[in-house]
Amino acid sequence: MENNQLLKISEIEGRGRGLVATQPLKPGQIILKDSPLLLYSASVKNSTFCSNCFRVILQSPIPCSWCTSSFFCTSNCQSIALSSSHTPWVCQSLTHLRNTFSSHNNLNVDQQIQAFFLISAYNLAVISPSSFRVLLSLQGDLSFVSESDVLLLHSLVATCPSLNLGEFGFSKELTAALLAKDKVNAFGLMEPFEADRERGVRAYGIYPMASFFNHDCLPNACRFEYVDTDVNSRSNTDIVVRVIHDVPEGREICLSYFPVNFKYSERQQRLKEDYGFTCNCDRCVVEANWSDGEDDAMDKEGEENEDEEEEDEEMEEDVDDEVNVNGKVEERDQDFPHAYFFLRYMCNRENCWGTLAPLPPDASLSSVMECNVCGNLSKSDEL
Repeated sequence: MENNQLLKISEIEGRGRGLVATQPLKPGQIILKDSPLLLYSASVKNSTFCSNCFRVILQSPIPCSWCTSSFFCTSNCQSIALSSSHTPWVCQSLTHLRNTFSSHNNLNVDQQIQAFFLISAYNLAVISPSSFRVLLSLQGDLSFVSESDVLLLHSLVATCPSLNLGEFGFSKELTAALLAKDKVNAFGLMEPFEADRERGVRAYGIYPMASFFNHDCLPNACRFEYVDTDVNSRSNTDIVVRVIHDVPEGREICLSYFPVNFKYSERQQRLKEDYGFTCNCDRCVVEANWSDGEDDAMDKEGEENEDEEEEDEEMEEDVDDEVNVNGKVEERDQDFPHAYFFLRYMCNRENCWGTLAPLPPDASLSSVMECNVCGNLSKSDEL
């Protein structure tokens, strides 16, 4: 975890713990590079991804020494995994679970993936008790996890080879607590963007600092993943968070948990079902009184504003200062608080809907915007 001196964990009224800027932040500034506490596969089938770094395996895969379902891209990845994420116990347990899945039709895919998470989490308790304690310190609401799932998954993991968890023990209560942490803290490690197919999830990870980012439907930061990159200085499973525009000291840093073009009703349903809260951000307060038809019209207006240059320039003059400083549009523009955001910070590449952030500034601010989904680069004056 790098650059954490730029952020601090604070209690946010009505929102729980969140991350707040400890100094003024510039557009494009990297505020966090975070490595996962743990990772687990999002696929219940054999995959073409390395079981350690989750890069796609382009050459002859190196099979695990003990199981037939795990492969590695290099001998180095294999060596790292055997002493950390893919210990003999994990290997035996995953093999046992896969055999169990094939003989029991009462387990759905989500439950199977949750079982993978529990294996990864209990393994973490053995190889790194301090990291496991960090995992347990994260937010998690037990009411968000069904009792039937807890009983089913706990009994399933209990049939795996025995494991000495030391101070933590193995109990139904701990299993429930872990599932609650996973529910609201896991990030999907996404596959690279391709315009002609839906973007899939390659793995899930829980990140110690990034887990504290709260949601806003008009975020002031966005996360980047560089999956399958050849840049040696980056880990394939790290996430990088950059601010979108100027952020003053003391302002909470928020991400959007999904593409910003979602309609109000879609956003509220997703947040309630997946994270257990109702969003009351500035955008939602305004859109709460809209019909879906009005929402669609405003979305379309935001997408088509690039063809209305005069209006765009006037809007930019009116709101640029407020957006750059506050990340929000002031009261006189509350009829369409997301129109400027769509124009300035949403990628217009077909089927992308990613968020744009300037490249990290060096001596001067960058005018090049990078999409956090498709990776497309564009000049800010072209938007």
